[in-house]
Amino acid sequence: MDTITFAKHDLAFAQQLLDMVTADLTPELAHWTPTGLANPIAALYAHAVVSEDSIAHILIAGGAPLHAGAWAGKTGISDPQWSMKLDWAHSVRLDLPQVMAYAMAVHVAAMGIVTALKPQDLDAERDLSSAGLGTRSVGWIVGALLVGHLHNMAGEISALKGVQGARGYPF
Repeated sequence: MDTITFAKHDLAFAQQLLDMVTADLTPELAHWTPTGLANPIAALYAHAVVSEDSIAHILIAGGAPLHAGAWAGKTGISDPQWSMKLDWAHSVRLDLPQVMAYAMAVHVAAMGIVTALKPQDLDAERDLSSAGLGTRSVGWIVGALLVGHLHNMAGEISALKGVQGARGYPF
């Protein structure tokens, strides 16, 4: 299997996992605020989708994310942001059917961006020092920031659903 095919398979499963753990979200589950410094599911889900959009479009493809273009004002996220500060996390509101539609558009676009990569593109470097990550390859960005981050968010959402008495992972 070549590296691009591997990346596509990895991304497809990460997207599928996020969709599985959010498929049965209700507004009550999504907007419940846990104790301590944990973030509500609404913030985690919004962050996961906006990050996938931004990472694929800005860091990998060098363009504008969907939430700033074709999906501006239609994401279903009250305040779409890439970063996740505590005050934002506790105030963001979701229109779940609309966010899920935006997520599907993001998944398709991100997969298209990864599919269009050539193996040599994975070696291209991006300066991520503003985020404290130094200089990283596009291959690292795909694996760690795109795929890995979606898995992380799916896990956090699953755990917060479980704390509320709902089923997290569907398997």
